[in-house]
Amino acid sequence: MNRRRFLSSALKTASAASCAPFFTNGVQALALSENQKSAAPRDPNAPRPQLALTMDDPRTKLDTTVRWPDANARILRALDSRNVRAALFVCGMRVDDYDGSKLLSAWDQSGHLICNHSYSHLNYCGPTSYADFAVDFLKNEKIIAPYHNRTQLFRYPFLKEGDTADKRDRFRSLLKEDGYRVGYVTIDASDWYVNQRFADHFAKQPKTPVGPYRDYLIAHLLDRASFYRQLAIDVLGRDIRHTILVHYNDLNALVLPEVMAAFETAGWQWIDASLAFQDEAFRLQPKTLPAGESLVWALASESGRFQDRLRYPGEDDVYEEPKMIALGL
Repeated sequence: MNRRRFLSSALKTASAASCAPFFTNGVQALALSENQKSAAPRDPNAPRPQLALTMDDPRTKLDTTVRWPDANARILRALDSRNVRAALFVCGMRVDDYDGSKLLSAWDQSGHLICNHSYSHLNYCGPTSYADFAVDFLKNEKIIAPYHNRTQLFRYPFLKEGDTADKRDRFRSLLKEDGYRVGYVTIDASDWYVNQRFADHFAKQPKTPVGPYRDYLIAHLLDRASFYRQLAIDVLGRDIRHTILVHYNDLNALVLPEVMAAFETAGWQWIDASLAFQDEAFRLQPKTLPAGESLVWALASESGRFQDRLRYPGEDDVYEEPKMIALGL
């Protein structure tokens, strides 16, 4: 079977997989062991924790033979099936053409937030100057301006908000002057790396099964959600409305329905991104250096009380690589 036929078949059958167990073999053990570290038994009478899906980097060039119209339709169906509206953080260079405008129009017409993620995806915790970063942010305005649901939320590429106080504070001032708020992530993860390994294996072996990568992704996301939720409670003294970061990629296009179902099974409630961003926590501006990471991570770091629970960066491929290699993924 060639690659295109395989991925086409996977797109048609992935929904059926949601009726099967979420975890298999070594990934099941990983999920149980990771979640046991950070999750206490849930009180069935307690309010369900709430989270919104926020998706970065929509693109018309994917990593396998999945076509972007198929990926787009599948992601939007997963959201529509739960009647929730996500926030799409647009990096202009990935959609700056006719197909890109069609992709964004489909999200806009479905009522999802269209947000600014810069034009060139520059890392602000590096040699990028304030002036260059500001110009790149403004350049992306023309990409998202035509859409009805364009919203003045900005997400820093790589979640990096500046490596000096001057860079951090000058750009925050620019955002405020332009009527923007930061589209913070509270639950960070490395879904992009799971997809990268899936795509790399698929390039070498077109019959690479989706299931083990789906299972690892679900285990990983649930583990990070449990960690950041508890950290938020410990830092702020309450549950907050959460935003989870996932990326527009092949694997998420194939398995997002299963991911969302797994969170529901674990007790989470999906909500609209617009509602999540109304939580007062999103108005905070941690003064950490280097600035950035998950909002929850930054608030914990700023407090100085949780250093034994924090790593830097908060999430990265180096944490997932040995686990995935051990599982043969």
